[in-house]
Amino acid sequence: MSSGKKKLKDLLQQSDNRTCADCGAHDPKWASPTIGVFICLKCCGGHRLLGPNISKVLSVTIDEWTDEEIDAMIEVGGNSSANAIYEAHVPDGVKPGPDASSEQRNKYIRSKYEHQEFLKPGLKISNRSVPQPSPPKENSFHAPSSSSNPTPKPECLDGAIGHLKITVLQGANLAVRDMLSSDPYVVLQLGEQKAQTTIMRSNLNPIWNEDLMLAVPEDYGPVKLQVFDYDRFSADDIMGEAEIDIAPMLTSAMAYGDASMFGDMQIGKWLKSHDNALLEDSTVNIVDGKVKQEVSLQLQNVESGMIYLEIEWIPP
Repeated sequence: MSSGKKKLKDLLQQSDNRTCADCGAHDPKWASPTIGVFICLKCCGGHRLLGPNISKVLSVTIDEWTDEEIDAMIEVGGNSSANAIYEAHVPDGVKPGPDASSEQRNKYIRSKYEHQEFLKPGLKISNRSVPQPSPPKENSFHAPSSSSNPTPKPECLDGAIGHLKITVLQGANLAVRDMLSSDPYVVLQLGEQKAQTTIMRSNLNPIWNEDLMLAVPEDYGPVKLQVFDYDRFSADDIMGEAEIDIAPMLTSAMAYGDASMFGDMQIGKWLKSHDNALLEDSTVNIVDGKVKQEVSLQLQNVESGMIYLEIEWIPP
């Protein structure tokens, strides 16, 4: 662990930082280095609405932090120090609790940080200078060039219950869509979110080993997987599709709770059947304190093709 990451972890262990600065929920896993507070997943959505010029949001466990961002958190000193300023004059009954609705949270967060309604009279806080990320590019069904290999960043969706890190390992015997081969890439979709791999030029047995991240909403459904053939001058051709039932993994993970408390073991299974794309039963396992699942899929609505994945559950 780097010295910067250790400083951040030590700061998170302070008693005041073990609850969300905005709603008091236990064990926050997100933070705003521009403000200097640790927040929960549900309040994270309200901070996103403020924009990165007011509150840049990072995951404590997933995102990479710069030294400047860690120093900004340490400079503030934690939730108690920040709230002593931002919540100096909060009227009774205004601050939301852990069970508050999204509307209540977002209204309070905007009042607290953007309008700064609860500061001492006459006090005004200017935005702190923390390096901002480049604007995100929207996902589309037309893949980027094969030289592009962005590091996946989890979307902090309001009401998300955690994240899936889906490693697209490889494809096998994919369909030919050009004269002799194809230029395949994989698109994953969960709700309105999309994530995609890079293009593998002229390869019917590509090895991606590429991580894609998806946030899981409370009303989640299956993850839709599609394979496309990149075409520079026309619409990309479909090369098959499949659905990934994530319910067995999530049900098992939530039943066991903190996976780090258990040794390696099988905790669930997604069974192969005539109405799914599995090549074989897919077991859910705790491996090195993490909930993981290997999935082998026979692509559907296409003449041939298989995709191999590894899925990891990342709790909030």
